[in-house]
Amino acid sequence: MSLCFFSASMAAAGAGEVYPTLWGFSPALDLQMQCLHSTLQHLSTCDDVPELNILLVGCGDGRHLLKTICQARRWPQRRLNFFIIESDLELLARQMLFLTLALENPEHMGLQEKCEIFLELFGNSLVRSKTAAYLQDKCALFIKCVTDPEYQQTVLPMLDLTCIKFKERDELEYIFKFWRTPEPNLFPIERYWDVKNRQFLGKRYDSRRGAYDWDLNMKLHERGAPMISAMEYSHWRERGIAFMIREGIYDVPNKTLASHMSVTHRCGKVQARGYWGDITTSPYIAYGIETENKSLLKTTNSMYTKTAQDFSQHNITSMFNELMTGQRYSLASPDKNGEGRSCDFPTNGQTTIQKADESSEQSNGDTDHKACSEVPNYVKLDNVVIHFLPLSWVNDLHRRSKLLNLFNIVYFSCSMVHHLSADYKLITAKKASLIVELTKFMVDLHVDKVKSYVTIVTKVAKEAGFATTENIDWKRDYVATFERVDNCDEVRKGL
Repeated sequence: MSLCFFSASMAAAGAGEVYPTLWGFSPALDLQMQCLHSTLQHLSTCDDVPELNILLVGCGDGRHLLKTICQARRWPQRRLNFFIIESDLELLARQMLFLTLALENPEHMGLQEKCEIFLELFGNSLVRSKTAAYLQDKCALFIKCVTDPEYQQTVLPMLDLTCIKFKERDELEYIFKFWRTPEPNLFPIERYWDVKNRQFLGKRYDSRRGAYDWDLNMKLHERGAPMISAMEYSHWRERGIAFMIREGIYDVPNKTLASHMSVTHRCGKVQARGYWGDITTSPYIAYGIETENKSLLKTTNSMYTKTAQDFSQHNITSMFNELMTGQRYSLASPDKNGEGRSCDFPTNGQTTIQKADESSEQSNGDTDHKACSEVPNYVKLDNVVIHFLPLSWVNDLHRRSKLLNLFNIVYFSCSMVHHLSADYKLITAKKASLIVELTKFMVDLHVDKVKSYVTIVTKVAKEAGFATTENIDWKRDYVATFERVDNCDEVRKGL
């Protein structure tokens, strides 16, 4: 059964190897909204504050983490504890980058600039020199954080790296040093992208524009992503550049997309650095196919007037604005600078988000990125803790007594779901929610396999001790949600 899972989850890459999930195959979720209502009714408390413990296995790009944190104040006050396991340390490094970018102090970086840099680093093979400079500048901070725990707790107290082993810290340091190196030839992603494209398309390479159009119209559009335009999808498939918000020169390799994989060489298996990510589905799925802003959903002649880039830009801007202000972002009421304003929304409680002490700010008011890195002043998150866990723990979590009966929500990506077993029931709390990513948006997966994958997921979840609460529709759903079945429930059903 696990082999069936493994084969299905790797279909997006077109090969039988585990590829890094640089961006997910499902839209970003607010996990407090996605989990079952019964889960939220069985939370433990600490100091009279309910605790929601969330395990994310293979999320990859951290989209669920960011959206859940950004929308936390829509919900009653809860302490959010995230535990993250990834297949590659590069993915943990990217999540660390995205988190700190989201928490940049508004006095140091404007909302629009923050959104643009995020999208470039998130989904572009090539970025502007300004974005590359920002990345290189932040690497010094990241290196100090992974090598000096006390400093990390001072700068990013919401991040817990205590479970990361010394060897993994050394590898993270190596990754950040690679990011910091300005030499572009160390990661010639344009050549990597073209070679990967040629290998994937084979004889179809010379007619690749038609292949792009087929994948977009007959697969992505048919499966629920019609707002992805032909021009932007074709441009991404050809060069790997998904977001061109500014009219600038995109010529610097995005080194955060680099990772290592074991490849066959004449001397045997070797670790090779390259681009091993997705070249068919696109980064648009994560933030670019759903929105709360209905004005973006307008159509003309059955075609969307806004593109997936517009959706992504608005959604990221909304998330980051809500993280800072606790209020929804609206395009309906532009301010004097032409940007959207925040608007209040009803809430039953808030998760307090506090700014760093003003005493740590630059006395001279300098706002360039270099100055910001010298005296870090990130926005502080209250009641949020993010634990990075080693990959080696993915099958051994049940052996750690502190984790038994702990997690209220467990999320599995389709690339990691082959690790799901009955042992995971031991680490989940009563009425816990299991959320499994489906293969709906995997371009290279035939529709019959998309259907059968739902059956496989349901069966494996049942064997692990989780039951579905409603029918899963492979055409409609991109994730499946299950509930932990207690022993008394099993006995009652057996009777």
